[in-house]
Amino acid sequence: MPGSLPYTGRCACGAIGYEVIGEPVDMNHCQCRQCQLASGTGHSSHLTFFGADVRTTGTPSHWETTGEQGTRKSRAFCGTCGAPVFMTFPDIPELFIVSPATLDAPERFVPGVALWTVAAQPWDYLDPALQRFEKLPATARTEQGWE
Repeated sequence: MPGSLPYTGRCACGAIGYEVIGEPVDMNHCQCRQCQLASGTGHSSHLTFFGADVRTTGTPSHWETTGEQGTRKSRAFCGTCGAPVFMTFPDIPELFIVSPATLDAPERFVPGVALWTVAAQPWDYLDPALQRFEKLPATARTEQGWE
């Protein structure tokens, strides 16, 4: 949305930061096993941007995983405080995902969906009003070119 405030944030110690100019195409909780392991709890939360203007500061550490659909994901985290900050996709450079807890204004995160509920842990309670998908909906993959 033209004229909207950028999304800015940083890791817990402030060594890694970002600024995203653009609006997210999705805000979700993901309960896939990879997100459980990455977050240390029942899900990860994401603000997903596609084609946004992104600037990062600092030098994050990275680890790479491959999703069920074969999509490579590079998870960026701070090597000092360990906070997960953002995710990029080597094969889809237009895609940039932010961890909402790192936002300078975390109240801007308003999740609309829960993804990968097929892998949900029974103790991971999410808002029952959220739209739920057992996996990543095919429409999201094809509309955004994530396949």
